[in-house]
Amino acid sequence: MTAPVPPPGDGPERRLHTLVGRDGLPYRSLSQGTVGGHRRTRVYGRLDCPSALRAIAGGHYVTHRVFFADEATAVEAGYRPCAVCLPTEYARWKAARRAARP
Repeated sequence: MTAPVPPPGDGPERRLHTLVGRDGLPYRSLSQGTVGGHRRTRVYGRLDCPSALRAIAGGHYVTHRVFFADEATAVEAGYRPCAVCLPTEYARWKAARRAARP
């Protein structure tokens, strides 16, 4: 016996995700996003970031977790790269910040 075929739009591929846009406002998307962030600290990183996963496992972080379509969107929304999972991007961000100071 074969499994019934779900009607179009009822499968997991049609699930809506909440992402944060360049303006910092949430919106619904079929894509789950490629980077996650923390609303309070304004830090973004990879979805498999060891630091974020430790915080989540400890029962923290989840209520302030946000997701972005990509890194450029996170930066434009005012988030900085994570020093743990994005060390190169973090070093670049830090150097630019230093250079901008008088």
